[in-house]
Amino acid sequence: MLQVALPDCVATLEMTMKHLIAFATLSLAACSTVPGSAPVASSTDWRRVATSADRARLRDWRAAFARALSQAQAAGHGAEIALEGKLLAPDAAIGQVPIPNGDYRCRVIKVGAKTPGLLDYVSYPAFTCRVSQEKELQGFNKLTGSQRPSGVIFPGDPLRQVFLGTLVLGDELRAMQYGRDPDRDLAGWVERIGDRRWRLILPYPHFESTLDVIELIPEP
Repeated sequence: MLQVALPDCVATLEMTMKHLIAFATLSLAACSTVPGSAPVASSTDWRRVATSADRARLRDWRAAFARALSQAQAAGHGAEIALEGKLLAPDAAIGQVPIPNGDYRCRVIKVGAKTPGLLDYVSYPAFTCRVSQEKELQGFNKLTGSQRPSGVIFPGDPLRQVFLGTLVLGDELRAMQYGRDPDRDLAGWVERIGDRRWRLILPYPHFESTLDVIELIPEP
């Protein structure tokens, strides 16, 4: 009886090991995949998701915008600001929400230095961003560059939507859980400012600037 049962036990053990190895391989593959968006709580109401610090940043967006423009203009960047037109005008939002899903050319402008010694105005070349459907909400991901916002776009008001997410840095493969590291958390407003032209304004980011403005132009 033992001699008959032993091969069955060995075969069962071999099959179990194969299943475990396959499961481990799939798990590792999943861990190395860039998620569609930064994980946030499963609520469609941004007020139930946002940290108290981010609710304050969203509330004080106009003060951040005014301070950033003042800093940049004092540093001699008035001409660059004027050239950007509505993109750097605080009250440029004209409604029509939500922003359409799709790929965008996204250009980041950092306005106002967070600390002395940093630049008061930096305009970067366009990168690629993506807005995608995430069940009842929308995901936003900057796909290229060394600093990549990743998160979720929530319904806001008739003029704008709310973005909550985190900052992915360098060669990191995954976005951090929102709310885990306050220095990585991002909060902002998504607004349409023209024909096929949107922006994401991020007041008081924790790195480098007083205000980040991301211009969003749909890819052809």
